[in-house]
Amino acid sequence: MSAPELITITVDGRQVQVPKGTGLVEAAATAGIEIPVFCYEPRIGSAVGACRMCLVEIEGMPKLQTGCTTPAQDGMVVHTARTSETAARGQNATIEFLLLNHPLDCPVCDKGGECPLQDLSFRYGPGKTRMTFRKRSLEKPIPISPTIALDRERCILCYRCTRFSQEVAEDEELVAVNRGALTMIATFEDEPYRGPFSGNIVELCPVGALTSTQYRFLARPWEYERAASVCGLCAVGCNITVQSREGRVQRVLSRNHPEVDRGWLCDKGRFSSPHLYAEERIHSPRYRRGEAGAVEELDWDEALAELERLIGEAHGEVVLALSGTETLEVAYSLAAIVRRGAHSDGVVLPEPALDALDPYRVPLSALAAAEEIVVFEESPVLERAPVVDLWLRLARRNGTRLTTIGPAGEIQRAPGDGAGACRELAGETNELGQRLRKAERVILIWSGRGGAGGAHLAGLAHALGLHEKDGSGALYLPSTPNPRGVAEAWEAAADESSHQPEQIGLLLVSGDEAANDPAIRKLAERARRTVALTLFAGDTASWADLVLPATSYLEGEGTMRNLEGRLQRLRRVAAAPVRPELSWLAELGERIGVTLPASATGIFAELSAKALDGISPSSLGDRAPLPARAKAGPVEAPEPEAPPTVRGGPLELIRYRALFSGPVVEHVPQLAFQRPLPEVEISAEDADRRAIADGDDVVVRSNGISVKLRARINAALRPGSVRIAAEHCSELALGVQVSRP
Repeated sequence: MSAPELITITVDGRQVQVPKGTGLVEAAATAGIEIPVFCYEPRIGSAVGACRMCLVEIEGMPKLQTGCTTPAQDGMVVHTARTSETAARGQNATIEFLLLNHPLDCPVCDKGGECPLQDLSFRYGPGKTRMTFRKRSLEKPIPISPTIALDRERCILCYRCTRFSQEVAEDEELVAVNRGALTMIATFEDEPYRGPFSGNIVELCPVGALTSTQYRFLARPWEYERAASVCGLCAVGCNITVQSREGRVQRVLSRNHPEVDRGWLCDKGRFSSPHLYAEERIHSPRYRRGEAGAVEELDWDEALAELERLIGEAHGEVVLALSGTETLEVAYSLAAIVRRGAHSDGVVLPEPALDALDPYRVPLSALAAAEEIVVFEESPVLERAPVVDLWLRLARRNGTRLTTIGPAGEIQRAPGDGAGACRELAGETNELGQRLRKAERVILIWSGRGGAGGAHLAGLAHALGLHEKDGSGALYLPSTPNPRGVAEAWEAAADESSHQPEQIGLLLVSGDEAANDPAIRKLAERARRTVALTLFAGDTASWADLVLPATSYLEGEGTMRNLEGRLQRLRRVAAAPVRPELSWLAELGERIGVTLPASATGIFAELSAKALDGISPSSLGDRAPLPARAKAGPVEAPEPEAPPTVRGGPLELIRYRALFSGPVVEHVPQLAFQRPLPEVEISAEDADRRAIADGDDVVVRSNGISVKLRARINAALRPGSVRIAAEHCSELALGVQVSRP
């Protein structure tokens, strides 16, 4: 790409060179001069000049101009309120009108102390009011969702919230209704704002009009301790700032990493912290005596003695089931206990270790500049990696050609046939493949089933020559937050004397996700004894012999590897009510002859020397860098897996893990409205054959099991397939029947 043309402008007597077309707000910032704004936010889109706070005087123009909407031109001379009395009067008047009906309730407003309106009123406002009449009063607060409250009388109509809804998230659920002085913010027909990114409008709001119901009236911003960390709930690894008071998390805010998240955060990451304080959380070890014995609480000495005994009695037949939610440090310690302590190679990984895509690494930000993006989608991208969905929407707005291949894509393929589609695109005669070869910036995304998907994607990327093109690459979207990290940790803990067990003498289940996985539960039925490491009680007491309390990603130090390949640091931001895993795993190691550090720093140093090329935690920083691309070589993609036998009915079931599902969401009451509805997506053709209309109640059956759901007709879905959130179809077979009751 050619370098942009530079022009010279003068701002308050300072000359500065900026690319042609740059807005005056950015141009002034380049000169170190602030032009105050309310409505302007470059991440939302083009400036609209709604608030008029950025008024500046430009020589040669008779009236004040809005700095956000006026592009810089060569030779332009600009005067801000610092040097222009006319501009100062304009900004003074703007503040005066904004405060005309705005309530001066700063002492009780949650935005107090971090409010741009408050700050700019002191710096640019008149300092006193001429208005002696009563201010307008409106009903408050308006609950636009269980997580967000709206105080309309505080709103200054900057339209940041509605523009985010319409132009960034594109959910179009938040609108401005009425006209003129009666304009107000509302949801469509007063329905709850269900968009999965709704919490971003709270941060975007420059006043106290939109506030978090979880945060209201709890404390002042200056009373908080702040820590930079990373969200551990999906594989994107959005950067966050966690604010806590007296060791208790009060709110989670976005922390802009421009290559990863652009400062956006999904509602699961933003509003899920109350799970830390759920009543169902386990605070001490629990032991079940006999098949139907009573459950009793143990202290940690008793629990570790019992776990040591269970490991010894298993005689090396130990299997570790990992959730993919563990940090590298916790996964490595567990792996060392099993591989070096129990001398067992038994493991169930969420997904296999995958380095085939390392030569095709690209930051998520590369999506915004891509010419072509191809998504192999069986599970919706939004459900697996929500912020990736925002990047794709931005790419489409920027003119990227986006092609989806899958059961509901523009190019329809049968469920599980992404590998076959990759092989076809790699062929010389495929039309789409030819177009991808000609494009300069191409990105491939896999959001399908099977751990081998990354290998198939790597084979296609190599065939298209993406390793030779800057800005081109491939991304694999895993279904758990840290699958590659835990796989690397498992490999690094290898022991030469370990062996693959034929039976399961002891099943060690790590994490609530694994404990709630039907496949892991079937393994537990085969195991002689089972130990579960979980946050919540659930039904583990009915099948686990020993249940050990776990910590959340907000309660410990550690690292995770995100879907791009970045190693990102998690920091302890809340006081854990239970003993940290690394502490008791180190003590357990001593009991069975395995030396393990008791700190995350010590574990990382040991792990880094074995598997991470000696990286130090300090080199990761607050914004982890993307590792360099590995050297590309020929890729031999595995043969496509034979599709599983579909039995039980004529329609093939596609299960997907919904974003707002799982143990964390289940223990946050405010997120209950976001959980997936009991629906079955069905194609229009299949619905017509069964006389099913959109919204009808239907019964989904297979192998003697039936589930009552509501039909949602998806015109894009391939005939012969239905799609249901996993929590509503966990007992159903792959082949199902759908009919009216």
